[in-house]
Amino acid sequence: MHRRAKLTVFGRRLLVERIELEGWPIAHAAEMTGVSRQTATKWVRRYRSEGLAGLEDRSSRPRRSPRSLAPEQVAAILAARHELGVGPHRLAPVVGSPRSTITDVLRRHGLSRLRDRDRPSGVPIRYVRERPGELLHIDVKKLGRIPDGGGHHFRGRGNGTPRSRAGYDYVHQAIDDMSRVAFVDVFADERGPTCARFLREAAAFFARQGVRVERVMTDNARNYVDSHDFQAALSDIRARHRRTRPRRPQTNGKSERFNRTLLDEWAYVRPFRSNNERLAALPAFVDHYNNHRPHSALKGLTPMAALVNNVSGNHT
Repeated sequence: MHRRAKLTVFGRRLLVERIELEGWPIAHAAEMTGVSRQTATKWVRRYRSEGLAGLEDRSSRPRRSPRSLAPEQVAAILAARHELGVGPHRLAPVVGSPRSTITDVLRRHGLSRLRDRDRPSGVPIRYVRERPGELLHIDVKKLGRIPDGGGHHFRGRGNGTPRSRAGYDYVHQAIDDMSRVAFVDVFADERGPTCARFLREAAAFFARQGVRVERVMTDNARNYVDSHDFQAALSDIRARHRRTRPRRPQTNGKSERFNRTLLDEWAYVRPFRSNNERLAALPAFVDHYNNHRPHSALKGLTPMAALVNNVSGNHT
């Protein structure tokens, strides 16, 4: 039912009851309801042929689409999109379909933008490790501290908000590839010794869940690659170091996606009056993310439920 429809299901039922049970003329019942006589006649006919079920909303999609694109042609368009990585203008002569048709197909399948596919190879990247701890994604999100009294998110821009010189918080996060369980802590920097400390804390957290970290994936920053402290921490927890491919943030995509969630659902979810107020809200966010927030990639399970099920052998 569209936003400006005059008749709800209840209104349709009232209309047909006035006509069928109370004997109102169709024209009079239509006028009292504010619809045309033709509309009233349509609902009466549906009621007579189908009963109350005929008064329910129906999809506007036609029952038959004889001019719809054949499944083989749709598959050819999608295959060409992944293989060539070009838009409808250049795909049209390749697949033999109009540009408008190709645009509709790509939009229906969530491929209307080039960023929806893997740019270099043309093959969508969808991988999940088989067990918790097999791969741990680690990253750092640099976040400007909030000055006392709130920054521009709280006060608004152009209202005398002083330029913040409060510095930065470095939000270190570790994401289990299989379960998406997150461990998060905030430090004053992202130097090698700090990253090493965070790695040990993350490994201890997952150990308390019955999970041993086997591999750790980071980007190619020097605080990971060249730091003797970080490499020593890897040795201490007996984990192998895996690095992302240069200029390929998609390789560490689960951390990148969690960073977005971190900003949307914690850092910028509401205005904070101080940096301490925002930091105080972080544990509640992490608890909600791990234990209460359903994850679409986990078929509606929470990350911690997926981890516990796998560790306990209750695979879903």
